[in-house]
Amino acid sequence: MCNRFQIVGSLLRPAELLEYKQQIEHRDDISYPFYQDFQGYEQCEAEAIQAVVKQESENGLSILTDGEYSKSMWHLDFVWGFQGIERYIADHGYFFRDTDGASKYETRKDIGLRITGELGAKNHHFLHAYRKLQALAGDRETKLCVPSPSHIFGELSWSDNIGGAEAVYKDRLELKAGLVNAYKDFVQEFAAAGGTILQFDDCLWELFADDNPNSPYTGEHINQAEVQKLAAEFIDINNTIIDYGHSLGLRMWTHNCRGNYDSRNMGGGSYAKIANLFLKQLKYDRFFLEWDDERAGSLEALAVFKDKPETEIVLGLLSSKTSTLDDEARVVRMLDEASQIISKDRLLLSHQCGFASCDGGNELTEAEQWAKIRQGQQIAQQYWGN
Repeated sequence: MCNRFQIVGSLLRPAELLEYKQQIEHRDDISYPFYQDFQGYEQCEAEAIQAVVKQESENGLSILTDGEYSKSMWHLDFVWGFQGIERYIADHGYFFRDTDGASKYETRKDIGLRITGELGAKNHHFLHAYRKLQALAGDRETKLCVPSPSHIFGELSWSDNIGGAEAVYKDRLELKAGLVNAYKDFVQEFAAAGGTILQFDDCLWELFADDNPNSPYTGEHINQAEVQKLAAEFIDINNTIIDYGHSLGLRMWTHNCRGNYDSRNMGGGSYAKIANLFLKQLKYDRFFLEWDDERAGSLEALAVFKDKPETEIVLGLLSSKTSTLDDEARVVRMLDEASQIISKDRLLLSHQCGFASCDGGNELTEAEQWAKIRQGQQIAQQYWGN
């Protein structure tokens, strides 16, 4: 086992669990958590989690997750578990770049978030699931992955949830305060439950990169002062919760990527363009970053971490989106390049994202997934040793 290799979080769901998930995806007449309305679902999920934790242990992973099997999507299930939120089927899904890199690919539509009351996150179902993971993990470390406050703030504030006559929150400032309180509810109860590592996942940073062709914030007609103000707002809401987590003794991590659904991506944008914003100013203890292809740009963006000596960086040089093993020579070459910028003992290795950010997962088999995980461990073992 080499602790220098890590998984981002999610793993492919087994077929029997997916059968339940596919029913849930098309219905808006069910409550959350889903096991309340689907007979047999809770037992199926529990058995699947027990099996995947055993596989993680057998494959030598040092920090365990529940494979994110209790989720339908990487971010929305967390918000569906809030007080004051209603889930519904939207008119269309998110748009991703298809595997040919050119066309747009529309995803599932159960992405609606409607604010119906004051936001809160007490007694969240994720803590129920996390306690089960702790019991299965024994003396091994565990982590829980949830969406970042800024990502959810963006999703809620870009919808029609604020400002209307019937709106619970009249403006972004009120929404931000309400969301901060909800996250603090959750973080406090996570720490009280014995949690030690909380990972915030985020897909919004690259919207602020002016080399991202899919960014809504580039072009001559865009007020860049307003763009910078929005970025600062996102950084502030994250840091508020990071500071709170630190005050409770938690290790606060983040994973950032450019979208991952059925092996498709959402967009581009290099880290170099956002390094002085998100990489430098966010107070996370560990950053999981993706560098599996050229969209992330040069590793020179890592230079901003020179002034943050306690921060660890997990280089997502491997791909969870492909079914074949990765080019080991490329990975080692990039590890060497990164270690010329940041000390080797602050670096770790991972795939650029989880294997199943949403239920369906990426286009590979479970056997291929575990083979790729074992490859990552072998590379880390050879590069860092024990």
